[in-house]
Amino acid sequence: MMQVIDRRLNQKNKSTVNRQRFLRRYRKQIKQAITKQISQRGVTDIDQNESISIPTRDISEPTFRHGGGGVKERVYPGNKEFSTGDRIKRPPPGGQGAGRRASDKGEGEDDFAFEISSDEYMEILFEDLELPNLKKNKLKKLINYKPIRSGFNTDGTPSNIDIVRSLKGSLARRIASQSPLKKAIKELEAQLAELEGSENAEKKKALQDEILALKERLRKVPYIDSYDLRYKNFDKLPQPTTNAVMFCLMDVSGSMDQQTKEMAKRFFILLYMFLKRTYKDVEVVYIRHHTQAKEVDEQEFFYSQETGGTIVSSALKLMLEVVNDRYPSSDWNIYAAQASDGDNWNDDSRVCHKLMQDKLLKLVRYYTYVEITQREPQNLWHEYVRLQEAHDNFAMQKITEQKDIYPVFREFFQKQSV
Repeated sequence: MMQVIDRRLNQKNKSTVNRQRFLRRYRKQIKQAITKQISQRGVTDIDQNESISIPTRDISEPTFRHGGGGVKERVYPGNKEFSTGDRIKRPPPGGQGAGRRASDKGEGEDDFAFEISSDEYMEILFEDLELPNLKKNKLKKLINYKPIRSGFNTDGTPSNIDIVRSLKGSLARRIASQSPLKKAIKELEAQLAELEGSENAEKKKALQDEILALKERLRKVPYIDSYDLRYKNFDKLPQPTTNAVMFCLMDVSGSMDQQTKEMAKRFFILLYMFLKRTYKDVEVVYIRHHTQAKEVDEQEFFYSQETGGTIVSSALKLMLEVVNDRYPSSDWNIYAAQASDGDNWNDDSRVCHKLMQDKLLKLVRYYTYVEITQREPQNLWHEYVRLQEAHDNFAMQKITEQKDIYPVFREFFQKQSV
């Protein structure tokens, strides 16, 4: 399969309007491509720009061509074998060339590839997502912004171009710059008309050259230029919300191999980027655990090599201590996301169920659990299934490979319908 990549330069915003129209028209296909490609990205490259490929059959346009009817004779260069009236034999099956292997479906399609910026990538990645059950308690740090229209600006992003205002500016500029030239041409043509029948050929030639030069200058006046572009200006209107804190609990025990830990990190990085992009100020508490749990900073959470046995309840107890100490539920929206391979001491899984049932699920707005394993569900999963049946603020999913991470993440934080 061959990829066709559009590498044309986009100078002076000449094609930005068409680009935004293209992104809107094929947003569904672009979102599908991003969903497939995000699993192939490195942990630290999730927020970078991306080359997107979509099938050309999705962007093809109907065309009209002249029919090939009638009897025609053509002479092709390089023909040393055939004469008029000869029949060309069908080529033998199974050629011996070194070309690509034929498709078993009888048809093929080239892909159309193009670059999208990191902002466009992140916007599509996290659109229609939100923190569930967010309630207004006390108006403090967390501010959610609503964009409101505020006139026009000469600078901005391509998606905010106002076409009508830009074309009005273009028309005004062309009138202002072309009017003196048209006036001068008209005067010179009048002088040339007065010399009609005169024998002063030298002056006629000078006038004709000057008229041609002015017409060339007139022709070079651009239809639209960068000064003509006007962008819709938006101000951010703060929307009162409330404090929110997200607890990230990750299992780093010996049963979590390197691949499983990498998938857990991908999930938490997606969560972190979603929170920082959607909300101005939300606190994140990182907790790692094996037989013991510890509150750590972002660097240690993602890159520490510490490992050990597995006691999941240690993380839940530490989270409960931190909530009681720093984040009273009367003042904070409390959220939690837990990732583990589900391997735990049998007796401890019952302790986890009791802690969640009696304390944590009464404090949190929303609690998500992802079990990252290819094995059959472990005892912790079965204990959590009982919680899911009894509590609507608890959600759980299983991840078996990297491509499952983003769909599971979207399912957890899909915007709730009104």
